Amino acid sequence: MKIIVDGDGCAGRAIIEKVAKSFELLLIIYCDIHHIINSEYAEVNVVDSGFQSVDMYVVNNCGRGDIVVTQDYGVAALCLPKGAKCISPSGYIFDDKNIDRLLMERHIKSEIRRAGGRSSNPKKRSAEDDRRLEENLSSIIRVSLSEQKAEY
Repeated sequence: MKIIVDGDGCAGRAIIEKVAKSFELLLIIYCDIHHIINSEYAEVNVVDSGFQSVDMYVVNNCGRGDIVVTQDYGVAALCLPKGAKCISPSGYIFDDKNIDRLLMERHIKSEIRRAGGRSSNPKKRSAEDDRRLEENLSSIIRVSLSEQKAEY
């Protein structure tokens, strides 16, 4: 099991690193050449810039049992069928029960903007987001570790 982070625009990296370190898990952060990310614990992989280049590295390098941290519903939708667990930087857990609705909402908002309408701006990151990320990421890891033990 490893944690893979879609590092472009990912808030909460310090929390993710803290949790990964506490469970002694491999932490890999992907970012493009336009972002500078330093970490004493994580493996930071810098990839070429380009449309969705980081997203494709995240998707191609995740597998069953891995945990993917991304705010991109599309990335989550591609990682879930591979057996990865997905969580947003604000601690929202993506799963098979909610990903279709989230993708549809994203599509509808895109259509509204394309037609000249406006959608609401994302909310500022809050202390609640930090708490939820740490709590839910830790919970996902604990559940995954117990599932791994049950398989053996």
